[in-house]
Amino acid sequence: MRLLLPIFLTILACGWCSGLRILGVFPLNGKSHWVMAERLMTSLAERGHQVDIVTHFPMKNPPPNYNQISLEGSLPAVVNSMHMENITRFGRMNVKNLVNVAGNSVCELLAHKELQDVLKRSKDRYDLVITELFAAPCYLAFGRHLNKPVIGIVTSAFHEWLSTLTGNPNNPSFMPGLFSSFGQRMTFWERLHNTFLTNLISWQMNYYLDEQGVYVKKFFNIDAGIPELYQDIAAILVNSHHSINGVRPMTTGVIEVGGLHINENSDPLTPELKKWLDESTHGCIFFTFGSMVRIETFPKPLLETFYKVFERIAPVRVLMKVAQKKDLLPGLPKNVMIQSWFPQATVFKHKNVKAFITHGGLMGTLEAIYFGIPMIGIPLFGDQITNMRNAASKNIAVNLGSVENITEENLYNAIDTILHDETYRSSMQTVSKIFKDRPMSAIDTAIYWVEYVARNGFALQSPAIHLNWWQQNLIDVYGFLLVCLLVVLYVTVLLVKKLKNCIFGCKPCIEKQTSESKKKK
Repeated sequence: MRLLLPIFLTILACGWCSGLRILGVFPLNGKSHWVMAERLMTSLAERGHQVDIVTHFPMKNPPPNYNQISLEGSLPAVVNSMHMENITRFGRMNVKNLVNVAGNSVCELLAHKELQDVLKRSKDRYDLVITELFAAPCYLAFGRHLNKPVIGIVTSAFHEWLSTLTGNPNNPSFMPGLFSSFGQRMTFWERLHNTFLTNLISWQMNYYLDEQGVYVKKFFNIDAGIPELYQDIAAILVNSHHSINGVRPMTTGVIEVGGLHINENSDPLTPELKKWLDESTHGCIFFTFGSMVRIETFPKPLLETFYKVFERIAPVRVLMKVAQKKDLLPGLPKNVMIQSWFPQATVFKHKNVKAFITHGGLMGTLEAIYFGIPMIGIPLFGDQITNMRNAASKNIAVNLGSVENITEENLYNAIDTILHDETYRSSMQTVSKIFKDRPMSAIDTAIYWVEYVARNGFALQSPAIHLNWWQQNLIDVYGFLLVCLLVVLYVTVLLVKKLKNCIFGCKPCIEKQTSESKKKK
């Protein structure tokens, strides 16, 4: 026993010594973006790494090794805050406004006391930095400030505006942009549109994001432009997977971990909810528009349409997420249960859940794919349109396009199709199988590459990151070849003219000689 105790303590000490010290910086106040980051950072803590996490959403009972640096209350939490009028306005938001809302206002949080305290800490305190890549690249400066590699996470499919900055290839001939409505097989006009849109959005995003260099200088005292800070990224974890997003070229340092946030051991069902689902022997439909949108604020005619359809599909039941029951239109059918929150993954696991009515948010979409639940899509804005287009193209969803397209008949027909057309359930089972068929789970994959970067630094980084856009696209090479071709053509034309003159003589000279001969006569 005396021998076992020192051995046990030695093992514990070695395990502690090998643990990484990680700074996670997630200052965006969107709950849907935080879900992926929270799963990654808590899992790293559970694996024995020391995690300091900057967040707007602190946990009540965090795991060991998980130190929370709370920004709660510094910005309005984007949870159950989006009304119907906000959706319409957000759907028309231009790039400049997007960068102001999700970028510049977030960069201004660097003045917050908690973040100032982080900046004053010892530069030897951390081994690496993890942060989100969206609209606030000013936070990449933590990598340069601490002289440590940065791991970026992208909570959607890869953003086209990151391609040149991170050295990742982007080909709009078969890679639709994040906000595009096209598939991977495009017609000529769709490729033309996609090329124009992809390049326009990329140029606009990077133009407005470059302005965040003033925050880098002000708060970090670093003289570096935003494009230069991207060179500190050692790897990028992307919330995508080829089963739903299509096959795309990725550099070694861009790693797909789609569905990382999915946890089969999520919160259990409440007794009331379990009883409802167990008794839903004719099937149950789960209906939610995510963590942001308040369905109860939708126009009265639209809500009445939902009510009529739900009443028509009885005895099939519906679980409907409603943030504020008091604001909901009266007349809810008896086969509908409403709650302000559901343990979504646990609901999907129940055998009686047969369909999912969704706005097409990526987190919910990936959960539905993982658990094999076909969908009825009603996208509202952003990448939701692309997500539902992809799902419909694979016959795992009926896509209604938008709330403006909803009528009682097409909504009823969509639900009826998903419930009774076996094609959709069969297709979903196939896609779900491909989605889950990986060497390691998404979370294990992410943790492996985080630890790999800690061991090997920038070994995964693409050398293209050090080239300008015109060098990456060989514009200078093609330009040089074009000039060479023009020079060769010019010289060839001159030589042909000289050769012609030598063989046939100079026409002006012949005419002159002829004229002189006539004068002599």
